[in-house]
Amino acid sequence: MAQSLVMTLLGGAILRVSALSTIYLNYVKPGFRPLLIAAGLVIFALGVLGLVQEWRKPYTPKAQAGTEHESEEKHRHGPRVAWLLCLPVVAIFLITPPALGSFAAERDDTPQPRPSAPEAYGVLARDRPAVMPLGEFIGRAWGDANRSLVDRQVKLTGFAVHSKQKGQWYLTRMQLRCCAADAFPLKVTVLGVPAPRDDTWVEVTGTWVPTPYDQLPKGTVAPEMRATAVAKVKQPDEPYE
Repeated sequence: MAQSLVMTLLGGAILRVSALSTIYLNYVKPGFRPLLIAAGLVIFALGVLGLVQEWRKPYTPKAQAGTEHESEEKHRHGPRVAWLLCLPVVAIFLITPPALGSFAAERDDTPQPRPSAPEAYGVLARDRPAVMPLGEFIGRAWGDANRSLVDRQVKLTGFAVHSKQKGQWYLTRMQLRCCAADAFPLKVTVLGVPAPRDDTWVEVTGTWVPTPYDQLPKGTVAPEMRATAVAKVKQPDEPYE
C-alpha cells in the first residue's frame, strides 16, 4: 500500500511541475517536457493500479498464534518506515526548489563557453538597443573580429551577483547542457551603476567596453558593459539560457 501511494504521489508531483506549470524549467531544458509528462503519467498510473489492487484484496484471517506476534511487529514497524519515503514527494508539492542563482554562480569556476562563429550573429540595429542573450553578448565580445558591439546599445536580462572588485557587479544567467546538475554561469561585468541585491532579476541597458581579450585566454574574464539603465524585472519562466 505504502509503495503504491508513494508512486502515485511521485507521478502527481512530476505532472504538477511539467504538465500543469513551467516549474520544470527550473531543473531541465524545455525539450524534456514531453518525456517528463510521459514518465509522470506512467508512474501515476502504476501507483493508482497498485492502490486499486490493494483495496480489492480479499480479507484473510489473522495468522496462527505462533506467527501472530511477528506479523503484528511487521505491521507496526514496516509501514512507519515506508511512509518516510513520502517526505521528498510532499516537499515537491509544498516547497518548490527555485532555479539556480547567485549561490551556485559564485561557486562555479567553469570557464565561459567558446564564442560561436561570427557569421551566426545578425546585424545589430542602430536606432534602438539590441536585445540579446548573455551568451551572444559574450560571443560577440570575444569572437567577433568585426567588433559589432562597438558603439551599439544592448539590452541584457539576468540576475545580479556581487563582485569582489569595487565599482562593479555581474549580470548572470545560468546555462544548461542538460539539466540543473550541469549548469554553469554566464557572466557580464556591469559598470557605472550601483549593484542590486544578489539574485535580483534585472534588465540592463548599456554599451560594451572594448577590452583586448585577444591577449587573454578566452573564458578567463567576463566581458564588460557600461550601464545606462537598470530595471528590475520578473524572473523569466525559462530562467536558463
